[in-house]
Amino acid sequence: MHTLTISELAKNFKSKSVLDYIAFECKTGDIIGILGRNGTGKSTLLKILFGTLKADKIRVSIDGKNISPEEIIPQQKIAYLPQESFLPKSLKVRDIAPLYFKEGDKQDKILYDPLIARMANTKAGNLSMGELRYFELMLISTLPHPFLMLDEPLSMVEPLYREKIKEKLLSLKTTKGIIMTDHYYDDILETANNCLLLRNGRLITVNSIDDLIGNGYLPASNY
Repeated sequence: MHTLTISELAKNFKSKSVLDYIAFECKTGDIIGILGRNGTGKSTLLKILFGTLKADKIRVSIDGKNISPEEIIPQQKIAYLPQESFLPKSLKVRDIAPLYFKEGDKQDKILYDPLIARMANTKAGNLSMGELRYFELMLISTLPHPFLMLDEPLSMVEPLYREKIKEKLLSLKTTKGIIMTDHYYDDILETANNCLLLRNGRLITVNSIDDLIGNGYLPASNY
């Protein structure tokens, strides 16, 4: 069991407060889903936790031990799937996995996955959005990091792969803690055991669509 604790997370862009002293916890077995309109700071939050964007203030601890943002990447505690693809578009899927994993068993885990096997001879640049996100998820989830952060892993993904990604996340939570953002609120509510709405710099607990309506994320007229 591992525990990631974030507190006092604050970030301003010029005079605008994007993240206003946010605090939450993610443990092994958790899938934390973060919803929010575009521009509310979801990606900013993940980039700060990964250590690629500097916060104005933040406290991070893993298993009770304080860790600075600069230490997160070197200590290999949090793996991060950004919105933008990180794969070399000109390489085939079967040639990409060995770039990240030298061990045969880890390569096999990826390349013998039934869905990956279908796309093994396809160049990354020719994958559908669903194929691409599923392959990227397989790559980062094979890393030893105890925590995964996924920025909109379901966005623009076709239904088959959206379901497969959700199934994969549910299987991964037995050994990892997962933080994910997305706009597919039905999928977030279905998959995450802790749903949060980022609004006006604060995180609001969400238990149902009614909470999303009550906090102005969804219009009541549609329900």
